Amino acid sequence: MSVIHVRTDAALKKKAQKMLKQMGLDLSSAVNLYLRQIVVTGGIPFEIRTVNGFTPAQERRMLKEAAWAKKHGKRYNSADELFQDILGKNWREENRKRVLAYKKAYG
Repeated sequence: MSVIHVRTDAALKKKAQKMLKQMGLDLSSAVNLYLRQIVVTGGIPFEIRTVNGFTPAQERRMLKEAAWAKKHGKRYNSADELFQDILGKNWREENRKRVLAYKKAYG
């Protein structure tokens, strides 16, 4: 047998012990289960996520994409300008015609 000393927040330890007791486990047994799962799964036995629910790798990728978009992306001064770029200069008139045709067909 080997002994492991771990520094942790006292309140966290107390809450974990309370939860484990409800499951019929003590802290030592829980740590041993965790270590066994590391060996069995070949890594941390759960996905590590940040507060927002993304993994650190996902966060890095999103930040990289955002930085690229900020540097190379096209900017618009208004939603109308964006719609004109995507849908064409007459997008409002075309949309109005579609709405009128829909209303005529379906009431």
